[in-house]
Amino acid sequence: MIEKAKVKDVEAIVNLVNSFAAKGIMLGISKSYTYEHIREYIVVKHNNEVIGCGALKVHWEDIAEIRSLAVDSRHHGNGVGAKIVRYLLREAKELGIKKVFALTMQPNFFKKLGFKEISKDDLPYKIWKDCVNCPKFPGYCDEEAVIIELSNIEEE
Repeated sequence: MIEKAKVKDVEAIVNLVNSFAAKGIMLGISKSYTYEHIREYIVVKHNNEVIGCGALKVHWEDIAEIRSLAVDSRHHGNGVGAKIVRYLLREAKELGIKKVFALTMQPNFFKKLGFKEISKDDLPYKIWKDCVNCPKFPGYCDEEAVIIELSNIEEE
């Protein structure tokens, strides 16, 4: 079941994302960051346990980012990640956003959902707003940039 995250979910969100960050698969998040941005997050729960999460961060009037997308490894391959992405894309479309991007180490996952690879140079607002604070910036960013035009998304 997908729902908007609540403050009681912060611990589970941080633990889930940071479990992958510890393996170098994604960037970690702090509790303070997650509390401050809780309204951007959604969670997927199974038996009242958070098994997946994701966030939609609006960068400007026409573009948003999917970030902190994580699914408990026990639930990989069950479509949970795809459900989270589709939910966030619908939310972006409802907000009037035209494009959604992600920085990811799993570009093929996003390509299966209609995203296309682009150069990170095409995302200057992201680079200068967030990436400059990343420990991997500027020399060792191993994430790929993907983007989708929401006008290409069919209504479900």
